[in-house]
Formats: sequence, structure tokens, C-alpha cells
Amino acid sequence: MSKLKKLEEMLAQKKISRREFMKRVTALGLAAAVSPIVSADPSYAATPKKGGRLRAALSGGSTANTLDPALSDDMYTANLFSGVLHNYLTEISNDGTLIGELAETFEPSDNAKKWTFRLRKGIEFHNGKTMDAKDVLVSMNHHRGPDSKSAAKSLVASVEDIKTPDKHTVIFELNAGNMDFPWLITERTFAIMPAKGEKPDWAAGIGTGGYILVNFEPGVRTELKRNPNYWKEGRAHFDEVEFIAIADITARASALSSGNADLMDRCDLKTVHLLDRRPGINVEEVVGTQHYTLPMNTTVAPFDDNNIRLALKHAIDREAIVKTVLRGHGKVGNDHPIAPSNQFYSADLPQLEYDPDKAKHYLKKAGHTSFKVNLSSSDAAFPGAVDTAILYKEHAKACGIDINVIREPSDGYWTDVWMKKPWSMCFWSGRPTEDWAFSLAYADDAHWNDTFWKNDRFNKLLREARTETDPNKRREMYYEMQKILRDEGGAIIPMFANHVWAVSEKIQHDEKVAANQSLDGARCAERWWFA
Repeated sequence: MSKLKKLEEMLAQKKISRREFMKRVTALGLAAAVSPIVSADPSYAATPKKGGRLRAALSGGSTANTLDPALSDDMYTANLFSGVLHNYLTEISNDGTLIGELAETFEPSDNAKKWTFRLRKGIEFHNGKTMDAKDVLVSMNHHRGPDSKSAAKSLVASVEDIKTPDKHTVIFELNAGNMDFPWLITERTFAIMPAKGEKPDWAAGIGTGGYILVNFEPGVRTELKRNPNYWKEGRAHFDEVEFIAIADITARASALSSGNADLMDRCDLKTVHLLDRRPGINVEEVVGTQHYTLPMNTTVAPFDDNNIRLALKHAIDREAIVKTVLRGHGKVGNDHPIAPSNQFYSADLPQLEYDPDKAKHYLKKAGHTSFKVNLSSSDAAFPGAVDTAILYKEHAKACGIDINVIREPSDGYWTDVWMKKPWSMCFWSGRPTEDWAFSLAYADDAHWNDTFWKNDRFNKLLREARTETDPNKRREMYYEMQKILRDEGGAIIPMFANHVWAVSEKIQHDEKVAANQSLDGARCAERWWFA
């Protein structure tokens, strides 16, 4: 039996995954001989079909969740809002391009200080109200002003005024030019909701999205039914959708394996190859900007000393963690959030490496010969977070650093631990533009600045790059910002992780899936269908 034939039989019998099959035939130089039917992903299909009830087992759900998009801080609510309950002015399509959603067109002024959005006509909210410029105005103002609690408040801090000259036109006037502004407002918090006076009616969960809310139990489940008047052709195919909040990664896999769920997000990379071998289940992944982080509160001791931060950055073996925790589904990070897929990624920036001698050097500069520190960890942060912390603890021993790993409960991790404890663990889906990634979590006014870090030079460059129209000058600025974060920032970013999820073989979708967030840009319920 030929080697190719043997591998094809192993694949058919689920003894190896499709990923492993392609890896082996490529290594043997046989990829060109593989039938397209074998190598193609069976979830790709040309003609969507309507019907069925999608049951999605999702991480991140919490009893603290609300229907207010401004407070969305996990992937559960991202999936609930994006194209399901709500739509946005703009959308990152499944091929990664920026397109209009509720906005038919969007155009900048010459200096990009003014953006004019022309709205689509005749779009209805779930309650029958026709969407117009007033709804956009109050929805966007929900994130502005001194009383706003929005997680994305910093992203619209540059908006000086919003004008609505007619029912189908919205004009954003910025305090400085921003060529990335239409990208920023795809953020899941900026959902367009019906106006209720001068405020958006978020409590009812009413939007223009593909599904209508039936039942919402925070931290448990959300049930929805298809919107019969959905304005998008070729979207929202399921009759019903059920999002099930399952924080435990093993429980999510069990739900999928037992047929109690049709998909799960954030697979356990230690066992994902076993899941892929199960009949009726396909594991899928996409390379994007997702990264795992260990943010330190730089305003409190000992993390207010950059020597301590540098010691900790040299005390972690990134290669070993990527190999052990990601198992090949990602790559090493360099303590900044810009991925190789970003336009202005600094490929020539030297990689921080595991170096016990350097770690000891910086400890000595901080006045220590040895050092003990607490690290709060939970797999609620990302699959393998606890394993990462334990490996890190072993690496740091040789550097004179004793890391006390505190295993935190999964429930309430994002409300009680992240940004509350001095040193914890986190994950970010990443963002498609450099300005967005930096503005969301590293700017001095960022709501999600989980390191509480402020750097005058960094913030000056951030604001200048935003308005710079010369791409070469922008590149130089973003390169310097990546270096500043690597050398002075408060986050250890050891790895970029592929988005990895698993689905029933009944699930189908377009050939391309968005990489800006997991599950097709958090729009699986809107874009996917049953065979």
C-alpha cells in the first residue's frame, strides 16, 4: 500500500486529523497528489440552507453579563450582539475587508477629521421601528460623555460632535484626522439600538440583527429566533439559536461530543487532536491576531519598577510555552499586540528571549537577589492559562524568581480578578489595525488598559500616527511603539494563538472565515448554516 493511500485511510477512519494528514503528505512531498475532495474542508459549501436550531457552547458567559453592548467584555456577548441581536455601521467581512453594514457608504474629508455615513433605507428593528440617523446618534452617544460606563469609551474620545442633517446621514466630526475610524466602530460595543428619547433602549435587547431575543439568562443561556424581516440576503439561516454559557473547556467538548451542542469555541489544545478524530466532528482554525497576555498593574509595587518587569520578561521561555501549551497552533510573541498579519508589524524588532542571567541582572538593578511574586491564573483567561503559569514558575526558578501561582475560580474571573489583582492572565482577540490595538488597551485613556501603563512618548506617537497620511511615516511610528511596549510596557505577551474551534459536521460556512475574532469574527450564528 502506498504511503498516500495509507494516510488517506487513516484520515477516513479518523485515526489522524485533517491537519495532521496535510502535514504528513506535505512532508512527504505528496500534497499535489491529494484529491481536492480529501484536502478540502467539508464545512465549505456553496449554497446555504435555512432551518434548524443552532446550539453553541461558548466560553466567557457570566452572571454579570447584561444586554448593554457598552459593557460587553467577553466572547459570549460578542457572539450574542454581532449580527445576531444587532448590526453596526461597518463590518469586517469574512474575507477580512471592511464593508458597510447599516451604512451604505462612508467617506472621509480630505484630512479625515470628518466622516460622513449614508445609512441604508428601510431597515427595521425587531419592534418594527424603522432605523434612522437618530438611532445611530443616541447609540454612539451612549459611549461618550463623562457619565458613560462604556468599555470602548476611549475609542470615540476623539469624536467632538455627531451631526444628523437628515434621517439617513450621520456625520462624525473628530478632533484630529483618523483614517482608521470606520474600522474602530466595528467594535462589538458600538451596536446600533433603537432610540428611546435621548438614550438607546438596550435593556429590551432589540436590534436590527438576524435574530430576535426570546430568553436571556446571564451566565446560563440565551435563546433566539430568526428575524423574519432581516434585511441581509444570504444571512441568518437558522430557525433558532441557543447560546449556552459553559466556562469549563472539558464540559464544552463533552457537550459537542455528546450531541448536546453543535459547536464549541476555544478548544483545549492538549486534546484537540482527539476531538478531531471523533466521527461527526471537525476541528477548524484560522491564523489571526489573537494573543495571550500576563498584564501587570504598573501603578503598584513591585510592577511599578521597570527593572522588575524586564526581569520577569526575561524569565519566561516563550518557545517552550508555545510548543507545550499551543502545540503548534500559534507563534511566539514579543510583548506587544501587533501580529505578523498586521500591516505595520515590525518583523526586524529583536525577539525577547529566555535569559536567566539578564533576569538576574534586572533583579539586581531593582535591589533584589531573589524575588517572590503572586500570579493569578485561571483557564477562564485562555485554554492552558494554568499550564502556562506553572511552566513559567519552573522557568523563573533559574532566575531567582519564585512565582506563586494562585488558581482563581473560572466564574467571575473577568469581574473579580482581571484588572483587580496586581498580576493576572488575559487573552485578546487582537484588532485588525495598529491604532485600534494600541488604543483599546495601551493608550493612557483606554478603558481596558489592564496594565494601567502610561508613557508620554508612546501616547504622543499614537496620536500622531493616527493622523499621518504618509504610510512610510506611519510605519516608523508604529515600529517605535512596538519597541516601547516591548522594553517598557507592563504586559508579558508570550504567544499569538490561532483561533481554534470545533463543529458538528452538519455545520457549513463560506470558504473564508474572518480572523479578527473566533467563530468567523463572532458572527457564526449570522453566517453559518446546517447542511
